[in-house]
Amino acid sequence: MKLVKEEIINLEFKLIEAIKTNDIDFIENILHDNLLFLAPNGQIVTKEMDLTSHKSKQMIVEQLIPNFEDCNIIGDTAVSVVVYDTKGVMLGQHISGQFRYIRNWKVFNDHIKIVSGACLQIS
Repeated sequence: MKLVKEEIINLEFKLIEAIKTNDIDFIENILHDNLLFLAPNGQIVTKEMDLTSHKSKQMIVEQLIPNFEDCNIIGDTAVSVVVYDTKGVMLGQHISGQFRYIRNWKVFNDHIKIVSGACLQIS
């Protein structure tokens, strides 16, 4: 399977909708089992931790507006950078502002999965 930028951007949009609608099945399918994600507070988040936060509704999205900055294709891997204008609640704490995400997508047996990423607040 050859990766193309448009496909990754499309998956980013689908991920946004899944987060907004709490589509656990999509989120579970798109995250690699060995996912490692660095949260803005420095915490390392695994797939299980991410899914638990969605299932328990500890993450409430009021606003999630994306601005795609870049996407590089490197063989069977893609690196995407997206800034989100975000409002909501995470683990009981209100969050608001702009957050820059970097995600690493990789092809596994004709499926594309997020293998790692990081997020930091920029405003």
